[in-house]
Order: sequence, then C-alpha cells, then structure tokens
Amino acid sequence: MAVFTPITHQIIGCAIRVHSKVGPGLLEHVYQSCLGIELRKAGLRFELEVPLPVVYDGTQIACSYRADLLVEREVLVELKCVERLAPIHEAQTLTYLHLSEASRAILINFNVRRLKDGIRSFVRKGT
Repeated sequence: MAVFTPITHQIIGCAIRVHSKVGPGLLEHVYQSCLGIELRKAGLRFELEVPLPVVYDGTQIACSYRADLLVEREVLVELKCVERLAPIHEAQTLTYLHLSEASRAILINFNVRRLKDGIRSFVRKGT
C-alpha cells in the first residue's frame, strides 16, 4: 500500500482539476498537456516524455520507453485513457518506476466518471 506525500497530493489535486474541467473521453496527450499546465500553476517542476533506458547485463538496449511525466525528479506519472485499469497497466507503471530514478509512481486513468476511481499509487521497494 502506497503512502501519499505532499508532492503526490499536489499531483493528484492537479489531475482532479484537469478532470473536472475537461471530463473523460479525450486522448492521453491532451490530459498530459493539461496536467502540465496545472503542475506549472502549482509551482511543481516536471519533465514530459522522460526517456527510460533499459540496461541488460551491463549493456544499454536501444529502445524508446518513455514515462509520461516525471515530477520534481521524484514522482513518475503514467497516464491512461482506458475503459478500466488492468493489471498490465500497473505492471507497466511498476516497470517504469524500476527503470527510472523516481521513488514513487502514480498511475492515472482519466477515462472514469470520478477520477479517484482511476488512481493507483506505487512506492519503489526500499523507499
């Protein structure tokens, strides 16, 4: 069970504001852009489309995995617009968390009536 921090609370608050203004049913990149606006207004530093290198047996593999957002270099945010979150979405988020240097991750599905029903939070093991 993940413990929320002040930063994760701020991120979720920003996501709720986006969802309340534009609702469900849009494409993921629209929510990403809107969330970026809200994060900026909240004074949070963030990066979009953060590359996640894959290293296997000491060799970096040429691939192009990208996290949707990295907030304050601490919280990885993965966005979805799906009918419902599936175990594969959680597995992907955990893998991205492992590949990143973030200590926490939030998975947000904007395609829900109430955003709180579409949020999952994760903490890196050992954090």
